[in-house]
This record gives sequence, C-alpha cells and structure tokens, in this order.
Amino acid sequence: MPQFSVIIPVYNKERFIENTIHSVLQQSFTDFELILINDGSTDQSEAKIKTFTDSRIRYFSTPNQGVSLARNLGVEKSTASYITFLDADDYWFTDFLQEMKLMISQHPDEKIFAAAIEVETPEGVVAAPYSISKNDGYHVLNYFQASMKTTIICTSCAVFDKDFFNQTGGFDAKIRSGQDTDLWIRMGLRQKVVFIQKILARYVYDQNSLSKKKEFHAQRMDFQKFAEAEKTNLALRKFLDLNRYALAIRSRLYGDEINFNQLKKDLALENLTFRKRILLSLPGFALRFLLSVNQVLRKLGWSQSVFK
Repeated sequence: MPQFSVIIPVYNKERFIENTIHSVLQQSFTDFELILINDGSTDQSEAKIKTFTDSRIRYFSTPNQGVSLARNLGVEKSTASYITFLDADDYWFTDFLQEMKLMISQHPDEKIFAAAIEVETPEGVVAAPYSISKNDGYHVLNYFQASMKTTIICTSCAVFDKDFFNQTGGFDAKIRSGQDTDLWIRMGLRQKVVFIQKILARYVYDQNSLSKKKEFHAQRMDFQKFAEAEKTNLALRKFLDLNRYALAIRSRLYGDEINFNQLKKDLALENLTFRKRILLSLPGFALRFLLSVNQVLRKLGWSQSVFK
C-alpha cells in the first residue's frame, strides 16, 4: 500500500496535463499512486495522459460529471491512508510529498496538512499573501483565523487523512462554484491545519477554468448550512462574511442584483474593511471600471487587487 494517493481530475486540460503529471512523477518521495480521472474530456487530454507508462499511474475515464464527483471517485479508487489532490493545470515542486511526509510523522494525530503556494498569471508569478506571520517553519492553525487573506488550504497543495475526508463528506457535487471552500469550512469546524510556510506548489491561472464561468455563479455554496455554527464561532462568521463580500462583488459585476442584495443583507459590515464597505456601495458600472483598471495595473506588475 502506498503512502499517498495522488488524485488528478482532468477535463479538457491538454495544454497543461503533461507538465502536471511530470511534477508528480518527479517527486523526491516516490511511494505514491497517481490516480487520473478523465472527466469526459473532449480534447486531447486522454492521448497526452496515455503517453505516460509509469507503473504508479492508474487511469479511469468517465462521462462528464463535474470536478467534485471526479475527485470523490478518485478517493473511492485510492488505496493509501493519505490522499492529496492536484488540479490538472497546476504543479508541485519536487519536495511536496517529502515535506508532507515529514509533517505527518511529526503530527500523527492531525488530519489536514497544507503548504504555501505561488500563483502564475499571464502577468507573472507571485507568492500568495497570507494573514499569518512569516517564518521558515510551520504552524498548527485554526483554519478560519488563518484564512482572512488567502485560504491556507489549496486543493492542489494539501494532504488529508482519508478516513477524515470521508467522515467529513467529501466534495458536494451540487456546488459548481466554491465547492472547495464548502469542504474546507466543514473540515475547519472539526480540525486544525498543519500549515508549512514553504511554497510547495504553483497554482496556474486558467481563464477558461469552469470555476470562473458566469453560468455556474448561481450554483454556489450555500452559506445557510453554516448558520448555526457561525452564531457562536466568531472566526467562522468573519470568514463567511469575507466570502459573502467576494460573492456580492461578483454578483454585482454580473448584474445579478437579487443575489447581491441578499448577500449584502446577510453579512456584518463591521467584519469588512472601510475600503470593502465603499466598494460594496458602488454601482456595477463603477466596479467594472475598477476591474479594468486592476487588470491594467496587474499587467504593469502591481499585483494588489483593488477588491481586497
């Protein structure tokens, strides 16, 4: 039985999948199985996958069902006690699994292990900004308190105890936008996160990703499922309000005033910075103008978003 089961869901990622697979096969720690779930790709993804002959690769092809079901299927097929996911357009640095193995050996009672990431955009590569103090080691953290800027659990840079993942319920297939965040909240309510400050993975921004498509905006995570928990968990409440704010801004950009008004009504404004409160009061045309300005600034090398 391998130490890790690495699960890669694939849907039309012919431009990226070879690089992603190479990043797994080149890991310094080699005791793993690589499970590839082809979720009904219509491009050359399957052909690219089949050029690899490594004995650790297990390949499955299904009709298109969405990334959540593909990831959950990968977990069902896995044989290791620890599972880890990698999106088909992202990649790991060579010591990702080695670092995770070390953390697991040092914290055998913990269930969630994660590390810092960097983000690749057309304008360049930047380190993700985190709301925790920087050092060269690791922290054992409350998920909500530590994720006020960037989530400390990234799908492509985390390892989970398989039994814990299954007990938490896995990815909710009914959600098409924010399914990752929904799962991290459920996990964060039960366990702390061992977070390694070292950057161990690169998230590659793909403009064509399904998670960025406007039509999936309505199939977003349901905040109501956490209504009781946030009444007594102030860190969760603030974390949810930051997510409500982000979705409210997106709703207004999309011209979805019904969802915008509901999200704005549900969040506590005191949990937002003054700048966020101002942005929340702006009409859609003003937000779209700021978005265009922000894109220009990013091209000039200024990575700070005006919406944060």
